[in-house]
Amino acid sequence: MKPEKLWNLLQEMTLEEKIHQMLQLPNACYQQKNNLTGALEDGTLTREMIEQAGSILSVYGAKEVRRIQEEYLKHQPHGIPLLFMLDVINGYQTVYPIPLAQGAMFDPALSKELAQMAAKEAAVSGVQVTFSPMVDLVRDARWGRVMESTGEDPYLNGLYAAAMVEGYQGDSLSDPYSVAACVKHFAGYGAPDAGRDYNTVELSDRTFEEYYLPAYRAGVDAGAAMVMTSFNTVNGIPASGNRKLMRDVLRGEMGFDGVLISDWAAIAEMIPHGYCADRKEAAQRALDAGVDIDMTTGIYSEQLADLVRAGVVQESLIDEAVLRILTLKNELGLFEDPYKSLNEEAERQIHLCPEHRALARKAAEESFVLLKNDGVLPLSKETSVAYIGPYVNNREMLGSWSFIASTDTVQTFEEAAKAWYGEGAAVRYCQGAPVLETGTPISGLGSQTLPQVTEADCDRWLREAVEAAKTADTVVLLLGEHRFQSGEAASRADITLPDVQMRLFEAVCAANDNVAAVIFSGRPLDLRRVSQKAKAVLEVWMPGTEAASAILRTITGQCCPQGKLPMSFPYAVGQVPVHYNEFRTGRPLTPEVEADRFRSRYLDIPNEPLYPFGYGLSYTSFSYQPVTIDREEAQIAALKAGDALHVSVTVTNTGKVTGTETVQLYLCDVAASVVRPVKELKGFQKVTLAPGESQTVTFSVGFKELSFTMADGERGVEPGTFIAYAGGDSRTPNAVSFVCR
Repeated sequence: MKPEKLWNLLQEMTLEEKIHQMLQLPNACYQQKNNLTGALEDGTLTREMIEQAGSILSVYGAKEVRRIQEEYLKHQPHGIPLLFMLDVINGYQTVYPIPLAQGAMFDPALSKELAQMAAKEAAVSGVQVTFSPMVDLVRDARWGRVMESTGEDPYLNGLYAAAMVEGYQGDSLSDPYSVAACVKHFAGYGAPDAGRDYNTVELSDRTFEEYYLPAYRAGVDAGAAMVMTSFNTVNGIPASGNRKLMRDVLRGEMGFDGVLISDWAAIAEMIPHGYCADRKEAAQRALDAGVDIDMTTGIYSEQLADLVRAGVVQESLIDEAVLRILTLKNELGLFEDPYKSLNEEAERQIHLCPEHRALARKAAEESFVLLKNDGVLPLSKETSVAYIGPYVNNREMLGSWSFIASTDTVQTFEEAAKAWYGEGAAVRYCQGAPVLETGTPISGLGSQTLPQVTEADCDRWLREAVEAAKTADTVVLLLGEHRFQSGEAASRADITLPDVQMRLFEAVCAANDNVAAVIFSGRPLDLRRVSQKAKAVLEVWMPGTEAASAILRTITGQCCPQGKLPMSFPYAVGQVPVHYNEFRTGRPLTPEVEADRFRSRYLDIPNEPLYPFGYGLSYTSFSYQPVTIDREEAQIAALKAGDALHVSVTVTNTGKVTGTETVQLYLCDVAASVVRPVKELKGFQKVTLAPGESQTVTFSVGFKELSFTMADGERGVEPGTFIAYAGGDSRTPNAVSFVCR
């Protein structure tokens, strides 16, 4: 439909019809088979609101979407199709690693492929919009939703934001296998006070601009069709009513012209925030801020018509919002075909097809981070080994947001291992312990009932595990969080492994010196005790559908670990929020002043995280030659015009197997008009090298890499000395300096 026809359609609609297009309802409203009124017609939502709501949340499946769309169009006076939205976070039916694990791949191009795969599977099932990517910067492992982010670095997050948007949306939203992407949560949601979900956010304007906004901007620049507001306040104003944030920053500075949707009930939550007195004021403030769609509350449909007639709200603001919604539906091709891409046969052929499973396995293998290895891994097929732990025979490896996919499609590690080892192998499998103590409260986005485990069961499992450990050459312990211990509403003050698993760990380590720990988690954990006693530690996150085969292939050396941490693993929870790109202090703790008490330090733990950003080992080893630069001085004016310096480093595989290394470039501005971070990631390249092979990696450093928001508010490069670091993680000392004049 041409734009002028959309405008004509808008003029034909009554005020109420327009407002209802701004309403999104949850699937519960559409559960009855013979009508659309469902479970929520309780006096707040009228039949008219439900029958004319512009979009629906969490309905999926080709057959069900077709049924609801057909019924909806019977009541839609203008033939406007319903829009179907869903949280497709890390896969649809074929589940790939959680976003934090994708950050560990340091491979946005692969993440783009994964998003394309998810879009294809979702599109044939009727999903037209996914609430992804979540690009919130995260520095506090207590916050459960770090699993949805790609980590603590704004540069890396921005690359992933763009890649995922491009993957979901393809070349055109009208393509049959494209879905609209929704960048979330705008803005600053990843910095809740105390790591507690839905809590307030307090960030300086500079930190907000320099570190939290870039990834949102990257998603918008990539063409994201939608943006979602965040639950938190920004400068004391809830995001969903924050006109400056939404109209001035998002639509003005960033140039976003797509659909802005609230998060679940976020407009209503401005009342308990203390920003709005009632639902009428909440509707007014959200519309004034430019929020186009009210997710689930009905506040717009209840209040806006009366506000327009009272002269409090301009109808032109409603027209703007509805035109954006109609434009999105048009760009998706829904006016031409309201049943676009729906195909039950395609669902059977595409979902979990071998090609998609192979891609999910590749992503899992690239996301695993080897944190420690004292020669225990990889295992040979002839090694006598005991596989012990609650993840040996567990299918719950998808992540908390994968509520659509069935764990029945997931192979257990024991099943994968038995198929690989074959008959007669010197291998034992033991439960060892439950994931959580019986009675531990657990809830998530899907239904979950923990199996009842008696104390006698736990004692028996522990005895069997210790016995198996004593007779094996090597023990592999598969331990970790429950998948619903991370994700939304899953903040944790204690980020260690569950006590019941640590009892198993201590007992097994006492019985066998050669222990490798495989850790499942949706967040960085405090792994001090594990790292002290285990001879190898492999972080596998929540790896998805192909978890078992990917883990088996990795620990048996069929593939070589190559992941790098996208988020620092703290030494202790008392450090968080902890991140590599911190500001320098006037009393830094350096080796030269280690004995000085009056420094920025803890008395009882180190300042540094246990494992820093960018860190990850391999089954081989890499050496770096001193970093070099093509010249030691640059002119700022020339840099602004496109000039660049070139920083190079030669890396060599000094081990015995082929491996992939992520070479990372960090920059430091030594002195500036505002304090600058100790280091900032500005580039990386992955190189695969055979034993003895070397490769020189070169990075361009220009205005973009060196610029920042200066004290006067302008973005630029200031004269002075800079340091370029190149190496295998954020702690690399391999550096060269240069001057900008």
